This record gives sequence, structure tokens and C-alpha cells, in this order.
Amino acid sequence: MRIVSWNVNGIRSVAKKGDFDRMMRALKPDVLCLQETKAEEHQSPLDLPDYEEYWSSAKKKGYSGTAIFTKQVPEDVRFGMPDDLVEKYGLADDGYGNPNEEGRVIAADLGAFYVVSVYTPNAKDDLSRLALRHKHWDPAFLAYMKRLEEEKPVIFCGDLNVAHAPEDLAHPKENEGKKGFTREEREGIDAMVDAHFVDTFRLHTKGAGHYSWWSHWANARDRNIGWRIDYIFVSKRLASKVAKAEIHADIYGSDHCPVSITLR
Repeated sequence: MRIVSWNVNGIRSVAKKGDFDRMMRALKPDVLCLQETKAEEHQSPLDLPDYEEYWSSAKKKGYSGTAIFTKQVPEDVRFGMPDDLVEKYGLADDGYGNPNEEGRVIAADLGAFYVVSVYTPNAKDDLSRLALRHKHWDPAFLAYMKRLEEEKPVIFCGDLNVAHAPEDLAHPKENEGKKGFTREEREGIDAMVDAHFVDTFRLHTKGAGHYSWWSHWANARDRNIGWRIDYIFVSKRLASKVAKAEIHADIYGSDHCPVSITLR
């Protein structure tokens, strides 16, 4: 089984350019998790008769959004964070919007495990959304993953909007303390690892130079001056079943490229 995750930065744009079809032909996912769809299901230009489609769209039009496309019919699909965790961790409108109304999380029960597509809030250039992320979003999301894991193993994937370690971005010293590489954001990934969720890419590949997002400026992608901010994490008991974990930097259409795992 191949699970693919991709921040498409607008599904209508990617589809119109033909990049989505090219990705599907190249990767042939059994499960596809999307982030930043920026659309509702009825606005989708896609025709995928082999897949069940589930969309979690933001109330704000043309913003954020996640989706899961799967060849297997899920036993259950859940949208957003549970209400009690929203209340417990104080997720609320921080001036930018309510993050639980932005279509940022969707979970599908595929029988043997849960698959979750997540689009973590960006801290903003001036770090004005860092507090929301560090004190509210990250703890709430991890609590949700741990809750799902009480039922069965979990695979969660998506744009987590942070480079975890210095080898996960091309210029760590220059970006220390800036959006995407603050201590607070990195602590969110540390907490996932401490909770025994496994960063699948690092099971197979070590070192720098492996990135999933590039700025549009200064030919950053051609020069591979990028960041690894797109992840697929699995419950520890699934780690031995991960035969491959890949970053598909040769697939264009978005400022992010797809990432995938292949399960035995």
C-alpha cells in the first residue's frame, strides 16, 4: 500500500496545469492525503472514479483545507478536532480565524489503522500565530492522535510547517528563531517523537539535502535551497512495516512536492 501526502497549494490550479494527473500516474497512491486544497468538494475539477473522496474545507472561501482520497471505503471519517479537545486546549479565534474552522484535519478509519491529513497553522513571518500553535494547536493535535491510537495504529501526514532539525533545512543558522524553525515549533515535533510516533523519512534516509518545500524566490527549487516541512508519521508499532519513505522532488505543480510511504 502506498500512502501519498501533498500540499497542493490550490487543487484547482494544480489540476488545471495537469500536474495532479501527472502525479497520480507516477505515484499511483492507494491513499492520497492533500493539504491546502483551497476549495470545497463541489469546486473540484478532479474525476477520480477509483477513489472515495472526503473533503474538510475551511469556512473561509479559497483558504486552507484538507482531503483524503482512498481506494478503500473507510469505516468512519472524522472532520476537525474533537470538541472536548478544542475546549481543553483553548483553540479559538486568534485574530486570524478559528483554526478548527479552517479545514485543517481529517481522519479516516481504514480498518487496520487511521490515516490523518493535517495542515498545521503557519506561525506567520512576525510570529504572531506562534502562541496559538505552540500553546494550543500542537498539544491539541497530539492529544487527538494519542486518542485515536488508543483504538488502533495511526498514520498522520501533511504540512506541519516546521523543520524539525538543522538537517531539515538548507540554511539552519540563518533561520534560527524565524518562522518554521523556532524552538517552540520544533518542540511540537519533539513531543510527537516522545509520544512514540515515528518520522518515517528518517527511518531510511539521514543527513541534509532532502526537502519538500522551496521558496519561489531566487530559483530556490532549482538550487535545492529548501525545507523539509511535510511529514508522514506512524505509530511505533507500524514502523517495521514501512518499506519505503520518499520525497518526490521531481513532481512539480506546487511549492511543495509530494511525500510518500510504502507499507509492506
